[in-house]
Amino acid sequence: MKGLWGNLFKFTKILNIQVGSKNKLKRFRENETFSNVIQPTREEVLEGNFQYKGSWSSDFFKNDKPIVLELGCGKGEYSVGLAQAYPEKNFIGIDIKGARFWRGAKTALEEGLQNVAFMRSQIELVDLLFAENEVDEIWITFPDPQIKYKRTKHRMTNSEFLQKYKKILKPQGLMNLKTDSEFMHGYTLGLLHGEGHEVIQANHDVYKNEYSPKEVIGIQTFYEKQYLEQGKPITYIQFRIK
Repeated sequence: MKGLWGNLFKFTKILNIQVGSKNKLKRFRENETFSNVIQPTREEVLEGNFQYKGSWSSDFFKNDKPIVLELGCGKGEYSVGLAQAYPEKNFIGIDIKGARFWRGAKTALEEGLQNVAFMRSQIELVDLLFAENEVDEIWITFPDPQIKYKRTKHRMTNSEFLQKYKKILKPQGLMNLKTDSEFMHGYTLGLLHGEGHEVIQANHDVYKNEYSPKEVIGIQTFYEKQYLEQGKPITYIQFRIK
């Protein structure tokens, strides 16, 4: 009997992997047909041949509305939610995992949202995807906190990343960090104070603070809902990079 259950478990696991892979391939193919998905190759970005750098407003969105990025956008709930709430702005969700943001891209097309796009790329290339002073605001929602010390260079709010963001942001551009990780919240807050950046607001539990911005508590990602069910506080920092 033990062998039977073991074989059944293995079969189920293999089946789930195969089904998951098929779904990913299907989503990758669909992404290629979506008008709101941009997928530059790493080579063209590194070689400076990315077509929209410096011309997102004129060539892609074809308007002069402010540009807002969501870095590590996952399923794209925040990018879509912000686009719905703020039609006077343009939004771009960026993630290396195209199968994830497929849902957000598809929803945006189904709802006719013209002010949101998704791009498949590594976050560390962000300063090669946008020109200096091209971006008005950046959101980082529930990033991997990369707790181990040797992973510090991968934390999305480390000094190196902040300088990349500063390069593409306008002089008064805003940064937003929303996370369930007290470690990430504390690390970022300490770094911001230590380097002399401007902390506009810092909140250790947005759902217990009556002054939390509506865009912080009014939009919830798939993972955020799970964190809330577990009783985890959601933290938020808004700041400017000096």
